[in-house]
Amino acid sequence: MHAWLCENPTGVDALTWKELPTPTPGPGQVLIQIEAASLNFPDLLIVQNKYQMKPELPFVPGSEYAGTVQAVGEGVTHIKVGQSVACLSGTGGFGTHTLAPAKLCMPLPAGFPATDGAAFIMTYATSHHALVDRAALKAGETVLVLGAAGGVGTAAIQIAKAMGAKVIAAASTDEKCALCTTLGADATINYSTQNLREALKTLTEGKGPDVVYDPVGGDLAEPAFRSIAWRGRYLVVGFAGGPIPSLPLNLPLLKGASLVGVFWGDFAKREPQANAAMMGELAQWYGQGKIKPVLDRTLPMSELKAAYALMGSRSVKGKLVMVN
Repeated sequence: MHAWLCENPTGVDALTWKELPTPTPGPGQVLIQIEAASLNFPDLLIVQNKYQMKPELPFVPGSEYAGTVQAVGEGVTHIKVGQSVACLSGTGGFGTHTLAPAKLCMPLPAGFPATDGAAFIMTYATSHHALVDRAALKAGETVLVLGAAGGVGTAAIQIAKAMGAKVIAAASTDEKCALCTTLGADATINYSTQNLREALKTLTEGKGPDVVYDPVGGDLAEPAFRSIAWRGRYLVVGFAGGPIPSLPLNLPLLKGASLVGVFWGDFAKREPQANAAMMGELAQWYGQGKIKPVLDRTLPMSELKAAYALMGSRSVKGKLVMVN
């Protein structure tokens, strides 16, 4: 097998493509021949030693991938050799093969291509957990999605629409806003050229959004929270914009609003049955055509460093997927 190896987490340039022994699965593990792996924001942080999970060196980055099971370890009964699966294990995806915990593998039904499978779990699980579980979104409510053209943003638009909500998508360019419209957004805001608060006031007739979905953080957080509706829920999903914002705590008080943390990874570990039910619903929605990953482009696995550069340029719409 071959893989991109991180021996020193000083950044993308330190990654090297190396030949490694093909491993044998141990108890509870499966060996996956990787067909596709997507690039997520934590994949950038982890090779810079900036992510909360710090794997033992050396490691192969690539948190999310899909492929075919080549071998199964002792005790694995729900996954068979030859089965197509998607997996989100945190590392291992940027190579030709990897070992994965069987319990983290999602069997892919017929007609679910590996490129979609590799771009599915993190974004849709995060967005479903945020909107359905944490925000208790109801049909007819209004959702503001920040960073709406990114991976989790595009997933959030689709899930909110599937639940019968009105979606206002906010993104940094007109091109990204146009993409959000094709995904079902009812209105868009280009926050590079428009005042976010004024646009929200106009679009919601002064009421404000019931739910704010924020994977960006940074300078947008405070104006978005100041615009939130009475009893609104502000979902703290991530900080792709860089700085972690500090909000004046009188804002939740004045709006009777909730500041809600979203940590799908820990939800999946602490509440595995609820997570499994959620993933089942998402797979069903995919089959019904309600949701489908937005792929900016696919690139050969050999061009991983170029893919990292694209992600860093903030020009990506949806997900980047590497293919073998």
